[in-house]
Amino acid sequence: MALFSVPTPVTTILLDIEGTTTPITFVKDVLFPYIKENIKKYLLEHWQEKECQEDITQLQKQAEKDSHIDGFVPIPSAISDNETENMIQAVVDNVYWQMSLDRKTTALKQLQGHMWRSAYITGQLKGEVYEDVVPSIRQWRELGFKLYIYSSGSVEAQKLLFGYSIEGNLLKLLDGHFDTTVGHKVESKSYRNIADSIRCSPENILFLTDVVKDMPLYLVTQESYPEAVISFQLGFY
Repeated sequence: MALFSVPTPVTTILLDIEGTTTPITFVKDVLFPYIKENIKKYLLEHWQEKECQEDITQLQKQAEKDSHIDGFVPIPSAISDNETENMIQAVVDNVYWQMSLDRKTTALKQLQGHMWRSAYITGQLKGEVYEDVVPSIRQWRELGFKLYIYSSGSVEAQKLLFGYSIEGNLLKLLDGHFDTTVGHKVESKSYRNIADSIRCSPENILFLTDVVKDMPLYLVTQESYPEAVISFQLGFY
């Protein structure tokens, strides 16, 4: 990535993940395939657990909201134990459908996050980060900047990626995490919500991302928004 100077008013750096701290290939070629290859096995093993049932309930609610979308996959309720297998298959089909559309619903991300947690803890997955990300983050911290992550992936999934990374546990280098519960990255209000949450003025925040469409920051005039920088290569200095 080209070198850049952090603007003087900035006190807080907000980092995207996919394509910014972490290769896009890790998400598309490692994390997503893991879900598709292991979801049925995971559901069968964890079906009776409270957390898993809560995930299913959220997916069912999302499916009801999606009923108007062409091709949507419903998730029925299991009336008897004999119907559990059919319900599990319906969940699998619904998740496949959502992933095929590259959807980022909170319900989907929640289930994915729980599956990845199991894989990280057992060593099946290690979070990937570009080689210059950790040195850059350390340098920024030494300079006094606050560092936060903002990604469409759930906060739990973010913590797993950085907590079980190929560089070790990086969570101690980060001040916090944000996901779509504060709003989507294409919505200007999301950044104001983050600023309010960390008690920071928007103009004191620098957002780093590799996706232009994730920066609605200049679409509305006469308001304060974070600065933004597009990252083109590996990391930051």
